[in-house]
Amino acid sequence: MINRRLAGSTALALTLAAPAFADVTPEQVWENWQAYATGMGQTITTESVERDGDALVVTGMNIAIAQEGVTGNGSIDEIRFTDQGDGTVAVTMSDSYPIELTIDPPEGDDSGPTSITIEVSQPDTTIIASGDEAETAYEFSSPNPTIALTSIEGVEAEAIDLTAQVALANVVGKYILAAAEGDRSNLSSTFAADSLTMTVNGTDPDPTPAEGETAAGPSAVKLNLSMADISGTSNGAFLGTAAMADLAAALQAGLASEGSFTAGASTFDMEVTEATGVTKAVGEAASNSMTFAFDATKLSYGGASTGVAMTISAPDIPFPELKVNYSEAAFNFLMPVGPTEEPADFAFLTRLVDLSVSDEIWGMIDPTNQLPRDPATLVIDTKGTAKLTANIMDPAAMESMGDTPPGELHSLDITELRAKIAGAELTGNGALTFDNTDLVTYGGMPAPTGKIDLKLVGGNTLMDKLVAMGLLPEDQVMGFRMMLSMFANATGEDELSSTLEFKDGGFFANGQQLQ
Repeated sequence: MINRRLAGSTALALTLAAPAFADVTPEQVWENWQAYATGMGQTITTESVERDGDALVVTGMNIAIAQEGVTGNGSIDEIRFTDQGDGTVAVTMSDSYPIELTIDPPEGDDSGPTSITIEVSQPDTTIIASGDEAETAYEFSSPNPTIALTSIEGVEAEAIDLTAQVALANVVGKYILAAAEGDRSNLSSTFAADSLTMTVNGTDPDPTPAEGETAAGPSAVKLNLSMADISGTSNGAFLGTAAMADLAAALQAGLASEGSFTAGASTFDMEVTEATGVTKAVGEAASNSMTFAFDATKLSYGGASTGVAMTISAPDIPFPELKVNYSEAAFNFLMPVGPTEEPADFAFLTRLVDLSVSDEIWGMIDPTNQLPRDPATLVIDTKGTAKLTANIMDPAAMESMGDTPPGELHSLDITELRAKIAGAELTGNGALTFDNTDLVTYGGMPAPTGKIDLKLVGGNTLMDKLVAMGLLPEDQVMGFRMMLSMFANATGEDELSSTLEFKDGGFFANGQQLQ
């Protein structure tokens, strides 16, 4: 429900902000705009639509939406579609316009709806539309557009004094909309901006107490965020609102999208004031990025940040401030979502490189400074193939599966495994295939074939130090070392290596059969 509410709100804002789904004449621009809005489940009304020389002038335009959990409308005083005489149409509109949204409470919550008002400002915005009935393109630029929250009202929001604004600088971009079969349309876009800034300020004089508290006391929040060198791309095939009611069916009917977003240097600072005290956080990053893709066969999502540094102070932190730094963090996953004739690709990545924390944190764990305080790293990079037997985007299909797995694992590649902390480092890689016709040899798991190579450096030294610090009992460490001797060989000073292999229905460690 939340996703549908956000989709409805976003669709309204985008329709108002980018009305240039156009053709070669002003009338065609206006007709295409109305068709696009109708396809998004919106209703357009106007006070007048009249010709004024080379321009078609629309006055008193209102766009209304009514979707599950959210209703709203936005209005623009005037829009001019001007024929430039060269097969293109220039679109200009009022410098600012409001958007009003009413959001219903979650099911079972009788607190009443919340109403918010947003003001969109885009002075000196230029939009040039071109194309034909089959494909429409428009290029736009806006020197300093802003989106501001101007009011929020509701049973729980009426006492909140909240302002928020997002401002962009020197925005340029291009959209291309092409008609496809039926109610499907293809949309590709690129955009860039010199910077983005966001500010949030809010106070709540009478917040709801937390569980176990009789009163919470006044609270306040301040947030400032900035990003430089923003850019993004997207490409997709979209359906009308009616078709989108059933996501699984929409994907089968051709719904698909992929895109990326990047930003350069970023900074933020946040301050939250509560009855218990003030929490502050400041940070910066050298870069940020995000990618996504979905269609009838796959779903993927990923993100990354580099050069991150954060400082946090709070009443419940037992020292002045906590500092966290890392050179890189990333995640990515790819998974099939529907049945395929052949095994489909999947992937999973989590990556955190050169993580360091304040000496105060180390001091709580290691007050005598026995452990190396080198930056820590964790990398798990895997990929493989799997064959699904049910559409995991279809709730009915998943429910009918009961406890039966929705697919089969066919292969798994461990591209990189790396864990480094306190002077010890574990690395590894490997590849396995799975026989789904043999669920007996390994107790219900498809029988694997392949091997995994592992190396541990500095493990014994780390265990000795943890025992000396009293963090690990010596008898447990002895038992762990005995287990390691079964699976690993000493290949150097405080260095262990192991090759774990599955073959011929057996499990081998360094050539010794254990099963």
